[in-house]
Amino acid sequence: MTIGIIDYGAGNLRSVANAVHALGIEPRLVASPAEMDGLTHLILPGVGSFGDCMGELEKRGLTGPIRDWVAAGKPYFGICLGYQILFSESEETPGVPGLGIFAGKVRRFTEDGRKVPHMGWNAAVPVHPGEPIWAKLGKSPYFYFVHSYFPEPADRSIVAMETAYGETFASAIHSGAILATQFHPEKSQQAGLRLLGNFLGVAAD
Repeated sequence: MTIGIIDYGAGNLRSVANAVHALGIEPRLVASPAEMDGLTHLILPGVGSFGDCMGELEKRGLTGPIRDWVAAGKPYFGICLGYQILFSESEETPGVPGLGIFAGKVRRFTEDGRKVPHMGWNAAVPVHPGEPIWAKLGKSPYFYFVHSYFPEPADRSIVAMETAYGETFASAIHSGAILATQFHPEKSQQAGLRLLGNFLGVAAD
């Protein structure tokens, strides 16, 4: 097993690498298409803006290879922006297309008295809790969030977890070998490690 973590110059790489290392795996940082050779799993963490992320991936020549990776059915874990950029567009940077793997728009929380960004611990409820990817997580595990935007998938069948924050939003999707979360598993202590371990097929405890 060879785990690649996409480095586009702004991701929370150290925390994600430390989480993977805690599972007994030494990850590889990937900043160019050539460095994707030989990988078995790909993780794309995200910190920053939708437009900046897409711009940096494009600059490094990574957008096409990431699309090809996903189209080939290879395991992909998107975290925060790594989740959002799977969709067509975002209100954060109008006119900047995402990867377009899934139809849907990333939108901002409405300013209606709730704090934006949504920051802190919150429950993420699996839509199909019996699936192996949620093994040993319980009915409503808590994860750490920090975000102002979230995707609205056009295809509701890919929604895998839901979280309530003034409204209920898709806090994770799962489709084939793709798992993507709005929360940060690398900042979510044992629950986050367990989810990463389930994705990678290794025990977290």
